[in-house]
Amino acid sequence: MKRQIVKIDAEKCDGCGLCVSACAEGALQLIDGKAVLVSESYCDGLGACLPECPRGAITIEEREAAPFDEEAVKRHLNREVHEAAPTEKAAESAAFTLACGCPGTEVRAIRRHQATAEERAGESAGECSARVPHVRHSAVGSCASVSASGAAGAPVSRLRQWPCQIQLVPVNAPYLDNAHLLIAADCTAYAYANIHEDFMNGKITLIGCPKLDDADYAAKLTEILVRNEIKSITVLKMEVPCCGRLLEMVKAALRNSGKLIPWHVVTITRDGQILEAC
Repeated sequence: MKRQIVKIDAEKCDGCGLCVSACAEGALQLIDGKAVLVSESYCDGLGACLPECPRGAITIEEREAAPFDEEAVKRHLNREVHEAAPTEKAAESAAFTLACGCPGTEVRAIRRHQATAEERAGESAGECSARVPHVRHSAVGSCASVSASGAAGAPVSRLRQWPCQIQLVPVNAPYLDNAHLLIAADCTAYAYANIHEDFMNGKITLIGCPKLDDADYAAKLTEILVRNEIKSITVLKMEVPCCGRLLEMVKAALRNSGKLIPWHVVTITRDGQILEAC
């Protein structure tokens, strides 16, 4: 039959994923970094995805296409949720082991050493230390003071748990309960210099890239919110369009969880400044 249906210009598409989040029928997916219409029967042709595209890559055309199938859409969406959400038994097992079986992703909380006042003050000026990893050079020909905790102005990691990738964190890891969450786009850690003190301190940090990761975080984040008492959520994203999808997935998780959790969003510019916080 001839009807209206979306058309995607792959040359213009930058893979931001905003259209994928906007399509309630799940007709669009990111494949190899580009938005793709996965099935004509999932597209109702109403164009809810059009205003979300920052590149004008989506248009509506009239052509021969399979009819819109509402029942197929329901099956498609149910299948996506079922595949994304872990079973009760699998989730319980995943709380203490890795989904991929890799020892490097073993779940653990990280407890930081609290430096004493003496350690924070550092050692006396002019003393060079044999603890080479903690030496911080100041002026040419001099040796900066150091301390057992890596003080003397050296930055301190505020990561409180492992793993930190959204895809690897089990939905009922013990450190998630009663946690303040920081959900951050990967690039923010490289763009914003003081991320540990300004954003990670006191929070459980979950990171991911909505453009490169082959996953929809919404289902995983929903499970985390449902299974745990989350105190607050901070979303830290870049100003680039593709990062908008991270925010949309967090919003979807909040809606799907049915919980009222305080949350706010901070946007970082490419040159490392805070563009806006709301």
